[in-house]
Amino acid sequence: MKTKEKTKPVAKAPATPKVQKDTWEYKDRTYFLIGNKTPLTYTIPSRHSRRYPLVWFDEEKGYEREMRYATNQKSIFVEEQEGQVTLKHIVFDKGVLIVKKEKRNLQELLLKHPHRNVIFKEHDKVEVAIDEFEHLEVEIEAMNMAYEMDIDYSEAILRVEKGSAVTKMSSKEIRRDLILFAKSNPALFLELANDDNVQLRNFAIRSVEEGIVALSDDNRSFIWKSNGRKLMTVPFDENPYSAMAAWFKTDEGLEVYRSIEKRFE
Repeated sequence: MKTKEKTKPVAKAPATPKVQKDTWEYKDRTYFLIGNKTPLTYTIPSRHSRRYPLVWFDEEKGYEREMRYATNQKSIFVEEQEGQVTLKHIVFDKGVLIVKKEKRNLQELLLKHPHRNVIFKEHDKVEVAIDEFEHLEVEIEAMNMAYEMDIDYSEAILRVEKGSAVTKMSSKEIRRDLILFAKSNPALFLELANDDNVQLRNFAIRSVEEGIVALSDDNRSFIWKSNGRKLMTVPFDENPYSAMAAWFKTDEGLEVYRSIEKRFE
């Protein structure tokens, strides 16, 4: 009786290690200091030190890795650099740093640098376009509001910008300058347009300019110009016209407001 031959198990071929695809985009990159800072030169840390730690937490390895910028090394990690290294400073010139696509190691270091988005940012065309679009939206909103605004409110807002010079301006000059103000500083314009105290403050100033009300020499009280009767006392360390604007909202102040309004007519 023939015995069956035992078949030898076939050895499995070792699994081919997965090669991680390099997705790095080679392109020139521009970086700028945050806050519109433009010093002649500004240097950020290019190597790890006790005073300026330059480390990056590697989630795959589970620990922080020390970094440094060496022009003769491919890797930015100290543990992967070999032989003598040529160190170099990272310097912003007038607030800007342009890094050519060939300097991948420097671009990678700036991507992982702890000062990124704190002291400096990378120029992002999409992000810039979004910011510009949002600014244009605000600008259009402000200019439309300025175009449709009545002359009294226009004068009130423009007085914040130009002061008493508004009194001598024609209505067309006021409208023109208001639209220009809305275009040049739309955020401030919208803030003033939505502040009801601005119009009341302008009303108070006009009442003094037209000789209906007078402000005392010490800026502490308002009186009727016709008979000298005291209207209100200005709280200590407060702008007189802002105080009067707030006072107009009270029952007593509202009566005075209506009386002055009739005299304007």
